[in-house]
Amino acid sequence: MDDFIRSEIDTETIEDDDSSIYLSIGDLMSGLLMFFALLFITALLQLAQKDVPKRVVIGNVVGQMKSNNINVKVNPETGDVSIQESILFAKGSTELKPEGKAFLRRFIPVYSGVIFSKSEFEQEISRVVIEGHTSSDGDDKTNLQLSLLRSSSVYNYIFYDMNFPTKAPLSQKILAAGRGEIESDKKLDNPGDRKVVFRFQFRSDELKKDIVKTSL
Repeated sequence: MDDFIRSEIDTETIEDDDSSIYLSIGDLMSGLLMFFALLFITALLQLAQKDVPKRVVIGNVVGQMKSNNINVKVNPETGDVSIQESILFAKGSTELKPEGKAFLRRFIPVYSGVIFSKSEFEQEISRVVIEGHTSSDGDDKTNLQLSLLRSSSVYNYIFYDMNFPTKAPLSQKILAAGRGEIESDKKLDNPGDRKVVFRFQFRSDELKKDIVKTSL
């Protein structure tokens, strides 16, 4: 009888110990989930804070384009400035039209002026890329070459034929690239795809990638 009672007590003790272990593991898991949730929230707050200078830069670009009556399309999310082919080039040509040169003489001082208007803007923008884009009409190789030559024509005109106050610092940030028909509508020849885009590369976006990698 004593052995039976002792066995029952031992069984209850083991069950209590198992329950304690399970509770400890459960508490540990809950703690870990809470930790990662807080880490994720902190990362989101950091990302939101890093986006502030970027949004201010884009807002200033939009405002300056409007106040100076410069006819361009500015993406409010990325700050990309799109200039239609018809403004700068004749169809199929890589030589800037006279009206295209006149447009750049108006556009570039204002655009560059925003970048260097404040030290935080200058620090936030790590690179400006002049991208040539084509529609899907024609073959890939020809379109890629055309887009690159067009972006080079814009670059050369800005830095070899123009003078403006922020020319020297802008030359340290800017480069030309050809994108061809990569971003074009593949189903039809859309004239809107033939354009030159001035695209910002933001330091906050680079930091954002680092924060995401760290938090994973």
